[in-house]
Amino acid sequence: MKTSTIAPFTGGCACGAVRYATPHAPVFQNHCQCRDCQRRSGTGHGSWLTFAARGDMAITGEAKEWQVAGDSGNIKMHAFCPTCGTPVYLRFAAMPDLIAVPAGSLDAPERFAPHVLTYKVRAQAWDRIDPTLQTFDRMPVG
Repeated sequence: MKTSTIAPFTGGCACGAVRYATPHAPVFQNHCQCRDCQRRSGTGHGSWLTFAARGDMAITGEAKEWQVAGDSGNIKMHAFCPTCGTPVYLRFAAMPDLIAVPAGSLDAPERFAPHVLTYKVRAQAWDRIDPTLQTFDRMPVG
């Protein structure tokens, strides 16, 4: 995998007990309106940056994980700080090399630049997202 020359992406939980850093750029950035993201975020969607090299994501501190079957039926492992409860990353059983972090957990959240909106089919009428984004009823494949 080609090493990026961008500034590292860093972030973590609200209390600072769990931190992450990667030297790579995200391969996918999206808002997701699936029911899992709605429930987890307590609002209408989640906002994610997905990185291709989970092995290159340095994580310090001890996160707790819980699993859920997403709208796709695939198992997702959500990690959160056991002290403050902040979501810090997401792993995918079907794609073990990937890791995603919530946009709000970034030290510089302004670096989030969503490419698409996924799971539009699950959108709540009150959760309006940038209408110029390309939308998918579910997760795009390929």
